[in-house]
Amino acid sequence: MKFTTRFYILLAILYSCVTLSSCSSNDLVLFSVEDDKNLGLQVSHEVDSTYSSKGQLLERDSNDPAIRSAYKHLDKIVARILNSGQVQYRDEFDWTVKIIDDEDVLNAFATPGGHIYVYTGLINFLKDEDHFAGVLAHEIAHADQRHSVKQLQQNYGISLLLSIVLGSDAGALQQIAGQVAGTLAGLQFSRSAESEADAYSVEYLAGSDYYACDGASGFFIKLNDEAQQGNPPEFLSTHPNPENRIEDIERLAQQQNCSVTSANDTDFAALKYALGLQNR
Repeated sequence: MKFTTRFYILLAILYSCVTLSSCSSNDLVLFSVEDDKNLGLQVSHEVDSTYSSKGQLLERDSNDPAIRSAYKHLDKIVARILNSGQVQYRDEFDWTVKIIDDEDVLNAFATPGGHIYVYTGLINFLKDEDHFAGVLAHEIAHADQRHSVKQLQQNYGISLLLSIVLGSDAGALQQIAGQVAGTLAGLQFSRSAESEADAYSVEYLAGSDYYACDGASGFFIKLNDEAQQGNPPEFLSTHPNPENRIEDIERLAQQQNCSVTSANDTDFAALKYALGLQNR
């Protein structure tokens, strides 16, 4: 599409939103899929650089055979989700999952364009592969449903992102990428976005024909148990009530009549073993 044509289309969309209140920054995505990928690539470079400088990013091309083994098993888990037939941008986004070595952080996060990061603290926290797959499916859903870009529009404003889309502010993309790289792990999505990611995790796992489709609920059950024992993980301070999410996920699984039979834990156990987490 020519620049001028694209400019007038975007201008018309923005005008209708402002004058007619026909859309909001929460549901309008001015970024194209290619723009999404471009932003995500820049953010992932910043994230990689930040954690590499701390010695915490486990490089996928590491000379350490244990790290290469860990990624081999992680990639098998991710591939089952991505190949479920339910991921909208399966072939468009640059899906990669990387491990950040920080056992004090119980989290995972997604950048635009399909770059997923998972902390060893989360891997260590979980025991069942279904539950881990549920968390990954949830993060994949955030990227696939373009929640990150929608949240960035809300945080930074449509006008700034529009300047990036139109290429009229060459430094804005790099500026935002640098800022987001430091905060994305703590980027708070709306309750509706979190609920939507939970719902899509059920669809993705159901389509895998391998994992229990309610796998994500197991993660929240474990979180809830920790909280009731007087040791609430920091994760709970930035995310919606786990009890409600457990109920919603299990209700969706019943409605879809998908399998809730647990898969074996072979790849997750091997992943933890490779990272030296199996006895912790």
